[in-house]
Amino acid sequence: MTRFILIITIFVSALSSVVPRTSGQVNVTQKNNNASRDGQYIDPAFTSGNGAKLVRDANFDGTIVGNVHAQPLYIEGGPNGPMIIAVTASNNVYALNAATGMVIWQRNLGTPAPTGPCPGNIQPIGIIGTPVVDLASRSLFLDAVINGSPFKHFIYSLNVDTGATNPGWPVDLDATAHYNGINFSSAVQENRGALALVNGIVYNSFSGYVGDCGNYHGWVVGVQANNPSIVMGWATTAIGGGIWGHSGVASDGTNMFVITGNTFNTGGNWMGGEAIIRLQAGPVFNGPPSTENYWAPTNWFNLDLGDTDLGGVSAMLIDVPGANPSQLVLATGKDSNAYLVNRNNLGGITAPVAQLSVGFAIGQSSATYRTAQGTYFVFRLTSNQVKACKITPTNPPTIVSAWSVNQSGQGSPWVTTTDGTNNAIVWVVGAQGDGKLYGYDGDTGAVIYAGSDVMTGTRKWNSGIVARGSIYVANDNKVYAFRVPAGTPTPTPTASPTPTATATPTATATPIATATFTPTSTPTASPTATARPTPTPRARLTPRPRPTPLPRPGVPGTTEPLSILDENGKRAVNGVPFATSVIHDVSVGQGFQFVPSSINIVAGDTVRWTWVSNGHSVTSGTPCITDGQFCSPDNTNCNAGVLLDAGTVYEHTFVSGGHIFLLLSRALRVWHERRRECASF
Repeated sequence: MTRFILIITIFVSALSSVVPRTSGQVNVTQKNNNASRDGQYIDPAFTSGNGAKLVRDANFDGTIVGNVHAQPLYIEGGPNGPMIIAVTASNNVYALNAATGMVIWQRNLGTPAPTGPCPGNIQPIGIIGTPVVDLASRSLFLDAVINGSPFKHFIYSLNVDTGATNPGWPVDLDATAHYNGINFSSAVQENRGALALVNGIVYNSFSGYVGDCGNYHGWVVGVQANNPSIVMGWATTAIGGGIWGHSGVASDGTNMFVITGNTFNTGGNWMGGEAIIRLQAGPVFNGPPSTENYWAPTNWFNLDLGDTDLGGVSAMLIDVPGANPSQLVLATGKDSNAYLVNRNNLGGITAPVAQLSVGFAIGQSSATYRTAQGTYFVFRLTSNQVKACKITPTNPPTIVSAWSVNQSGQGSPWVTTTDGTNNAIVWVVGAQGDGKLYGYDGDTGAVIYAGSDVMTGTRKWNSGIVARGSIYVANDNKVYAFRVPAGTPTPTPTASPTPTATATPTATATPIATATFTPTSTPTASPTATARPTPTPRARLTPRPRPTPLPRPGVPGTTEPLSILDENGKRAVNGVPFATSVIHDVSVGQGFQFVPSSINIVAGDTVRWTWVSNGHSVTSGTPCITDGQFCSPDNTNCNAGVLLDAGTVYEHTFVSGGHIFLLLSRALRVWHERRRECASF
C-alpha cells in the first residue's frame, strides 16, 4: 500500500506579493486520452444541451501538410500556451496554437518511404501511429519511417515546446530490436498503432503491410525514455500475428496489452497469433506453459486459416463494478465477435468470460464509458454502423446489445461526459463517408448533434479529441476545431482514471540490445515563429451553498491555520468560497505521483483529486504526520488514512481571509503495513 502526504503551506501577504493564479492543466497526451484506451474525456462543458449547439470554429486555421492517420494531441504548460500536436505521413510534425490554429513550430523528420518490398495501403509511409507525450520531461515520442537504402523505422523524442530532437535520439529499430533470434525488419513491419508511455518506457507495436506480405511478425518494442540505448522487444514466434489496431498498446499502468492477428505455418501449434497478449515491463512475455498472460479462442487455428484476425481492433481495458470478474479486457475483430476476458488471468486457450456476435470490425479503436444505466463499450462496424453494447454487473458478466445507428463513414468513436457518468455523448466522424461530425446519446443512441460542416481529407479509423470545451479533429492537410457555444462555462476537464493494475507473475527478462547508430536521414528543424495564443477567459463555476462563515481576522505577514470545507459543504473551520472560485484538477497515483506536482491557489479555489490507480490517500500535514485538517474521503479517520481506489473523485475548497495562496508540494511515502514505518520512496 502507498500513501500520499500532501504538504500544504498557507501564506497571508499583501496584495503586491500575490502569486499569479494558474489553472490546473488539461492535456491529451496519448491515443484515446488514457493508457486503458477508453476514449473518454471528462469535460463539464459538454452537457447534452451544449453538445447539441456545437459550432465549428471557422477562424481556426489548422493548415498542415500531409495525410493524417494519427489522432492529434493537446498540450498545455509550456511557453507557447495551449498547443495542438499533429503529425502526418509526410513526416511533418506540427505544434499549432490551440486558439487560432496557426503554426507555433514545425519539423520535417526526413523523406518518408513512398513504398517498399511490401507496398501497403498506406502511402507514403512516414509517421502513421499516434505519438505520446511525457509531460514531466516535455518530450514527444513518435515513430517515423525514413526513406533510404533500406528505409527504416526510427523512434524519435522531440522537445514538445520547440520541436528539437532530444539527445540520444532517434533510435534505429532495425539495429536495436531483437527477440529470441528474430531481428526487426522495417521492410516488412508497419506501424499503425499508437505509442504508449508506461513507467518510463516508450512502447510501440507493429503489424505487416497490407496483404500479409513478407515474413513479418507481431512486434512490441520498448525503449527506455531516459536511456534510449536500452531497447527490448517481443515478437510472435510464428510468422504473422500482426498487431493491426489503431490504438496500439493498452496498459493498466503496469502491464501492456495487445491483440495479434493470424499466423502462418504453425502446424496447429499456438505460436502467438489470434490472441490477447499481456506483457510485463520491458516488454517481457511470460508465456506457455503459464496461461496467465495470453488468451486465444479455442478456434484460433480456424481463424488463422481464414485470415480472420482477432487483432483487427486494439485491446481496450474495462472495469465493471459489481461484475465478477470486474477487471476485463475487450477484443473485437474480423470474426464478428466481441470477447471479454479476465485481465488478471487471461487463461490461455479457453472460452472467454463473455462473448457476443456484434458484426465485422477491423482497424478502428473503441471507447468505453459508464452511466447510471450501466457500463458500455462502443465501436464502429465496417457496415457504416456505430454500435454500443452493455456489460452486465453479474457473475460472470455478459454482453448485451444496447443501441446502434447507421452513419456514413468509418471514423472511430470517442466519448464525453460531464463528470464521468452524466451527459454521456458518443462522438464520431463520418470519415471517408459524409465527412461530418455526429454526437449520440450514450444511453439511447439518439442524435444529439448532426453536423452540417463537411470536413475534407477524413481518414477511416481516426478519432478526435476533447479539451476545454472544444473538439479537435485532424484530417489530411487540416486540423478542424469545434467549440461549445460562446459564453458557455468550460471548467477544467478531469482525466479518466486508468483501470486498476493487475497482478502478474515474475517473468524472465528478454536480453537487452544496445547499439550506437546514425539515422539514414538527418532531420532539419524549421521552426516558424508565431505569436502566443490569446488566453481564453477561464469560466467560473457557480459555487455550492455554504454555511455562513464565522468572523476571523487576517493578520498580514503571519501564517494562519488551514480553513476548508469538505466535499459535502460542511464547514471544517470557517469561511465561504469566492463566487469566482476555480477548480484545479489533480490526478493521484499514476506513476506514484500527483499530476501536476504543484499548483498555486488563491482563496476560494477548489482542488479536485481524481484517483487513477488504487491504494492512495490525500492527507494534509507534513510528511508522515497528519495534522487532522482533512483527509480523503472525509475527516473521520485521518490518522489511519483511508486508501482509495481508481475512479474516486475527492475535492476540497480552500478558504481564508486576506490574500491567500497555497503551494502544494508532493511528498511520496511508502506505508509499510506490518512495521508501520514511514520512509522516503
